[in-house]
Amino acid sequence: MSAAELYTKYTRVWIPDPDEVWRSAEVIKDYKEGDKSLHLKLEDETLYEYPVDLQGNELPFLRNPDILVGENDLTALSYLHEPAVLHNLKVRFIESNHIYTYCGIVLVAINPYEQLPIYGQDVIYAYSGQNMGDMDPHIFAVAEEAYKQMARDEKNQSIIVSGESGAGKTVSAKYAMRFFATVGGSASETNIETKVLASSPIMEAIGNAKTTRNDNSSRFGKYIQIGFDKRYHIIGANMRTYLLEKSRVVFQAEDERNYHIFYQLCASASLPEFKDLGLTCAEDYFYTSQGGGTSIDGVDDADDFEKTRHAFTLLGVKESHQMTIFRIIAAILHLGNLEIRAERDGDACSILSEDDHLNSFCSLLGVEHSQMEHWLCHRKLVTTAETYVKSMSMQQVVNARNALAKHIYARLFSWIVQHINKALHTTIKQHSFIGVLDIYGFETFEVNSFEQFCINYANEKLQQQFNLHVFKLEQEEYMKEGIPWTLIDFYDNQPCIDLIEAKLGILDLLDEECKVPKGTDQNWAQKLYDRHAHSQHFQKPRMSNTSFIVLHFADKVEYQSEGFLEKNRDTVYEEQINILKASKYQMVADLFQDEKDAASTAPVGKGTPKISVRSARPAIKAANKEHKKTVGHQFRNSLHLLMETLNATTPHYVRCIKPNDEKLSFRFDSKRVVQQLRACGVLETIRISAAGFPSRWSYHDFFSRYRVLMKKRDLCNNDKKQICQTLLEDLIKDPDKFQFGRTKIFFRAGQVAYLEKLRADKFRAATIMIQKTVRGWLQWVRYKRLRQAAVIIQRYVRGHLARRLAEHLRRTRAAIIFQKQYRMLRILRAYQRVRSATITIQAFARGMIVRRIYHKILVEHKAITLQKYTRGWLARTRFRRVRAATIVLQCYYRRMKARQQLKALKIEARSAQHLKKLNVGMENKVVQLQRKIDEQNKEYKLLNEQLSTLTSAHSSEVEKLKKELLRYQQSHQGDGNQLVSLQEEMEHLRLELEKAHGERKVMEDSYIKEKDLLRKRISDLEEENAFLKQEKEELNSRIVCQSEDEFAQNTVEENIQMKKELEEERARYQNLVKEYSRLEQRYDNLRDEITIIKAPGHRRNPSNQSSLESDSNYPSISTSEIGDTEDVMPQVEEVGMQEAAMDMTLFLKLQKRVRELEQERKKLQTQLDKKEEESKKSQVTEVKTEVTSEQEDFAYNSLKRQELESENKKLKNELNELRKAIADKATQNNSSNDIQDSYNLLLNQLKLANEELEVRKEEVLILRTQIMKAAQQKEMGKNMESIANNARWPNSDKHIDQEDAIEAYQGMCKTNHVTEDWGYLNEDGELGLAYQGLKQVARLLEAQLQDQRREHEEEVEALKNQVDAMKEEMEKQQQTFLQTLQLSPEVQVEFGLQQEITRLTNENLDLKELLEKLEKNEKKLKKELKIYMKKVQDFQAFQTVVPAERRQRECHMQVAVQRKEKNFQGMLEYYKEDEPLLIQNLITDLKPQAVSATVPCLPAYILYMCIRHADYINDDQKVHSLLTSTINGIKKVLKKHSNDFEMTSFWLANTRRLLHCLKQYSGDAGFMTQNTPKQNEHCLKNFDLTEYRQVLDHLSIQIYQQLIKIAEGILHPMIVSAVLENESIQGLSGIKPMGYRNRSSSMADGDSSYSLDEIIRQLNTFHTIMCDQGLDPEIVQQVFKQLFYMINAVALNNLLLRKDVCSWSTGMQLRFNISQLEEWLRAKNLQESGAAQTLEPLIQAAQLLQLKKKTSEDAEAICSLCTSLTTQQIVKILNLYTPVNEFEERVTVAFIRDIQMHLQERNDPPQLLLNFNHVFPVLFPFNPSSITMDSIELPASLNLEFLNKV
Repeated sequence: MSAAELYTKYTRVWIPDPDEVWRSAEVIKDYKEGDKSLHLKLEDETLYEYPVDLQGNELPFLRNPDILVGENDLTALSYLHEPAVLHNLKVRFIESNHIYTYCGIVLVAINPYEQLPIYGQDVIYAYSGQNMGDMDPHIFAVAEEAYKQMARDEKNQSIIVSGESGAGKTVSAKYAMRFFATVGGSASETNIETKVLASSPIMEAIGNAKTTRNDNSSRFGKYIQIGFDKRYHIIGANMRTYLLEKSRVVFQAEDERNYHIFYQLCASASLPEFKDLGLTCAEDYFYTSQGGGTSIDGVDDADDFEKTRHAFTLLGVKESHQMTIFRIIAAILHLGNLEIRAERDGDACSILSEDDHLNSFCSLLGVEHSQMEHWLCHRKLVTTAETYVKSMSMQQVVNARNALAKHIYARLFSWIVQHINKALHTTIKQHSFIGVLDIYGFETFEVNSFEQFCINYANEKLQQQFNLHVFKLEQEEYMKEGIPWTLIDFYDNQPCIDLIEAKLGILDLLDEECKVPKGTDQNWAQKLYDRHAHSQHFQKPRMSNTSFIVLHFADKVEYQSEGFLEKNRDTVYEEQINILKASKYQMVADLFQDEKDAASTAPVGKGTPKISVRSARPAIKAANKEHKKTVGHQFRNSLHLLMETLNATTPHYVRCIKPNDEKLSFRFDSKRVVQQLRACGVLETIRISAAGFPSRWSYHDFFSRYRVLMKKRDLCNNDKKQICQTLLEDLIKDPDKFQFGRTKIFFRAGQVAYLEKLRADKFRAATIMIQKTVRGWLQWVRYKRLRQAAVIIQRYVRGHLARRLAEHLRRTRAAIIFQKQYRMLRILRAYQRVRSATITIQAFARGMIVRRIYHKILVEHKAITLQKYTRGWLARTRFRRVRAATIVLQCYYRRMKARQQLKALKIEARSAQHLKKLNVGMENKVVQLQRKIDEQNKEYKLLNEQLSTLTSAHSSEVEKLKKELLRYQQSHQGDGNQLVSLQEEMEHLRLELEKAHGERKVMEDSYIKEKDLLRKRISDLEEENAFLKQEKEELNSRIVCQSEDEFAQNTVEENIQMKKELEEERARYQNLVKEYSRLEQRYDNLRDEITIIKAPGHRRNPSNQSSLESDSNYPSISTSEIGDTEDVMPQVEEVGMQEAAMDMTLFLKLQKRVRELEQERKKLQTQLDKKEEESKKSQVTEVKTEVTSEQEDFAYNSLKRQELESENKKLKNELNELRKAIADKATQNNSSNDIQDSYNLLLNQLKLANEELEVRKEEVLILRTQIMKAAQQKEMGKNMESIANNARWPNSDKHIDQEDAIEAYQGMCKTNHVTEDWGYLNEDGELGLAYQGLKQVARLLEAQLQDQRREHEEEVEALKNQVDAMKEEMEKQQQTFLQTLQLSPEVQVEFGLQQEITRLTNENLDLKELLEKLEKNEKKLKKELKIYMKKVQDFQAFQTVVPAERRQRECHMQVAVQRKEKNFQGMLEYYKEDEPLLIQNLITDLKPQAVSATVPCLPAYILYMCIRHADYINDDQKVHSLLTSTINGIKKVLKKHSNDFEMTSFWLANTRRLLHCLKQYSGDAGFMTQNTPKQNEHCLKNFDLTEYRQVLDHLSIQIYQQLIKIAEGILHPMIVSAVLENESIQGLSGIKPMGYRNRSSSMADGDSSYSLDEIIRQLNTFHTIMCDQGLDPEIVQQVFKQLFYMINAVALNNLLLRKDVCSWSTGMQLRFNISQLEEWLRAKNLQESGAAQTLEPLIQAAQLLQLKKKTSEDAEAICSLCTSLTTQQIVKILNLYTPVNEFEERVTVAFIRDIQMHLQERNDPPQLLLNFNHVFPVLFPFNPSSITMDSIELPASLNLEFLNKV
């Protein structure tokens, strides 16, 4: 393209400026070829004509589009030149506060002079493993690139950090080493990475000092090699130093300091261990006070000294060596304060022997005082003939003293470096290393001496290496893409290097002059003029004969030759060194040993690095008074060695820039920055890149970015490469401006800007078209709006005119009406006057006529009245006479008829037929009454017979109670007579009951009325209460409004405190539950021991049965009774309040009974303790022999209790039926018949119960006789024949009941001898021992029977007490009956029924309590019997040796299992030797797919059923072994499948289910609330597995953490690509030009991008696996909460470290992706898990990218919206925000400052990034299972045939 096409109107350019270096301007007139000037407009609106050189055609530099400004990589700029680079750095540094920027392979780091939060551990982990171009520029990105290339290419790496003093080299190198120490931590326990970092404080203390440019300037160069093994863990390190600035020890310029160690030691001189050093403050010493200030603002020298000492200790420097080091440093300070006196006209001088500083110097170094005093002022001259001593002048002594001080410090510096290397050395073979070079940058001052010359010489060598490396990379890139390679001309500084180091170069001439005895700096300068006067890189100043100029690559520098020879010689007198060698301190003497001696004592290890380690400052030889090797020669050799090392590695460059000389934070001085950019080679990199094809695009990115420039027919082609070629050939006519590579398109400088201009023009044209259309539409809308307004106005005007006309017409009509009405009124009034007069006349005339008529009528009426009264009196008199006569006639007639009828009745009464009719009904009634009496007498006799039989049976046991029972029987007969009398009275009470019902209705009506009044009153009170509540709410709202701010501040703290208290309370609760279980178990054990005394054998009771027996201890209301009562109560409520009171009384009675039973339980507890003591004593006392009768009584009592079981059940059912019958009949009106029926029903039930009781008694007596016979047979076995019979028991043919009894006795014996081996019975001589054991058992049984006899007597006494209580109760009933007779008949009936029900209820409760105890005793005996039978079978199996018999036993067992399978108890039996096979098949080798079609968590259920069987047989070793093997097996499986999510989830689900089962069936009431009665039967009986539950809980936490780790490892690589980079909305985001770092060698060749659908599919996989395997829903929610937090943290951290994704389009994509994740949560019903809340920071970040960012209102909106983001995160995103298109606007600095002001009140944490490794604490819930153990089937695929169902 020609200049006329580029320099058009509105084009922006750069022009030189003396103040700002470059200044921006805009072309206001198109440039044409031949114009002498370019018309520009500056930014301040001033016009400027830029002169154009027609010959050179040098036009000003073009400015890049705004979209390219602020790029991470300078090579991404379209126009690559100095002003573009400077402007891009300035924008990033000032506006965005980004201190790092890429420039090709160079990282440009600008010192912010402010501590930034971008170097924490979270940032290190964020950059670890990332490609270099994916993240924002950072020193960690360079370090990661080096680490990754070392691991991939197996080649050593180097990081070269250079820059001016104060540019931040040391800090950058320190952060790079910190990255390596964190990422490549040592594999062993040596903590070598800690030692590497600990070397920094030491080297800063002895090698850094304050200068005018930097408060912590490194005054030496260092190269640190960090060694790695084959696994790329740090194993060691080595340090090489270069050119220590020794002159600083004795001289400091104004406002500078000596090395930090001097000031640190002076600041700590007051410590006790440093009293011997004799130090004071730093101002008192010459070597530390020349610069003026001895302190640095913000630096505590004493604190830094403690860090230095700690670093020495960490690196293994002994305390004695540390003290020696400090003594040497203090001696240097004392040496500088020596007072030297001149003598003999200045030719000689001396030092006072009393000088305190000299004394301190000699004592600290351990040298002789006199010799040091002498040789400090004299020197030895050696000639061929003789040796003599010569005095030195004052200046010579000062120089010699300073030289000695510098030499001592240099030796000490080298010794410390050697010991650091020794501490960092390792014997492990080094596989590779990464070197970090922290070396001085190019320096130029007003006065430049030998040090600046060496520094600039080193930078020349480094620049040459840098240029060659850049050139090499460019060549490799072109050859890789197949671009024709053309030689790029770049600056080669080899001539300048030859000028310095070649033969007869500057260094050679300097060394040669040093060898001349009287060589001077002037002579050396003259030799330089003569030798190099014609060199293009050497010049002679015009005004000086002692200076020379060298044209370096960065700038030309004028050096003053004064002091070159002295610094190059580095002269130290031999006599002084010899004195130091003779020091009494070994370390001081070792410092000054010869080079050979030092080499011989240096440690040599086998595992040395590939590159040999040498000190850059070899030891000084003492053969002459001067060193044989000059400083320049040593520096050149060490520099060559460094270059060899760098050339053997892959270099990475970091160029540190100092933005200003005032050390102000974020202040950018363009002049200083440009000067450093030129010196550090950044601009040379730009020039090399610009010489070729600097801009490079992949075909895909180019197509996405510039598809708007393509034609529609080209887009139809599927070959994107061909489309791009066609487009470029159409747009850019010059084929040399671009090249097509294999994967990329290469552009010359400026071509991308041209394409951006075309793209912007295309967008601008499209925008204009859109604007035109929109504006036309807006005008059309405006026209329609105006037209509509005009129509409305016309309508209202016309309406107004019409209304005016109508008003006029209305007024005219009204006037006419008024006239008409007025005229009518006037005529009407005249008419009315005439009419009124006429009416008055008529009235008077008519009145007179009417009065006359009235008088006439009145006279006539009075005459009529007189006639009426007269006629009436006459008529009444006549009527009375006629009536009297009629009555007389009737009386006579009726008397005659009555006499006739009486006579007929008398005749009829004398006949028999009439009497028969009257007696028919009476006979029926008499027969019925007689029949009822007979039936009642019969029932009464039956009851008496039953009671007599019971009395006789009971009298056989206790003879003393006969009289009491007879009295009770007689009293009971009296009660029967009373019941008969009550029955007779029921007929009499029937009529009265009907009256009572009528009164009851009246009462109900009054009750309803009162109820209505109460309801009305209640409604009034409710209204008043509502009003008060409303007032209260208003007051509360006011209080809340007033305290809202304070509440908002304290809410979070209170929630946290409440959570902590909840956790503590939960822990305390668990401890209390555990203690309660222990005490309850203790109580059960004590009670079981008493039961054992009563039982026929000795065995251990279940330990955890207390929870099951609690029902019998508190038999308040059984479940069935409660259910029946609930059915009856609604019926009673329908009858009324009186009937309900009856059942309420019953309920209260039951509650009272509960309290009585509770007291009885406490009494039994005390008795239990007494019995325990008595049982212990009874075992020691003598055994009584006669126990047969007591055994019979005990057996009879047990049988009697069993008899009452069925009777109690029937009574309970009958009582419920009676309740229902009473409730049903109460609703009817036939009260007397209902009561009679209820009473008959009660008698029938009692009769049936007595019959059933008789049958039970007969069965009990039969069973009793059989058991007593079996017991007598057992007692007869007193010799060896009985033992033989016992051995033949399994094959005996006796009755089965007798066998059961005998086997029970045998089981009792075995219980007392648990450790006895049944196999011994078949051996010779063992039967006698068994007989002796039986005898001991018999004695023990006798003692137990004696105890039982005493207990029996106590029971008899208790029965007496019960009889007394029954007497009292009877008396109370009689009194109650007498009181009842005084009541009304209706109340008597109800009260009697209520008393009867209460009595029966109490009796039922007593029977129920006894029944439950007997049932439990029966269950225990049955279980014991089963266990003993099982043991007998096992004993038979062990006695058998023949395999055939064993197979027969197995068949027998199989048959038995099949028989019992019908009633599976939910237990699985296995042999001890099968336990490894069980663990192998069920845990180790089990695949989740094998049980996928079965019940979830099937292995857990199987394991619990095995544990339950071990508990059932009371085998604690088996339980312990099985649980331990299970836990170890699970750990082994998880370790083997440490990366298998399905396996980990499977065992997490099974571990939790096993833990749930152990809790659900533990017997703890807290875990059994949701159990069914069937599940309660499956509880553990003997063992408390709380400790194993705790172990399983811990194991669950471990498995959960492993599950989270696996899931995070799968999701982590997908998050950034899927959430941030993937285009879910196609075409929304635009592609920006990429720089060199996007084509970094560390990037993988393959496509590793993921889409959001892949993440969702993976989440679906996780969810499906966990749900299918039965994992608790609460745990699933917590898993996804953790995963979504990691998604949020990784995505947000990446967003905060990447500028390319901080744009509006990315915010839109991000918000869409987050909505997809939220939709997935809703679809899986996980919205309550809190996972969506963890995405809140990422959501707010996306909204922040989309919000408007201009005004203060926008700032307030952002601050109120982004509550989950910290201030640093908000500011960071705003700084990173980058427009993708030209139409977007950047965020201004003022807006960011406004945001910071709004957010300054926040107390946000200081860290920038989120900790994605944070794990939320997991809370495991208790989820009991509804599956019963007996319903679980074992699939054949598990190969568990050895498990037998019980």
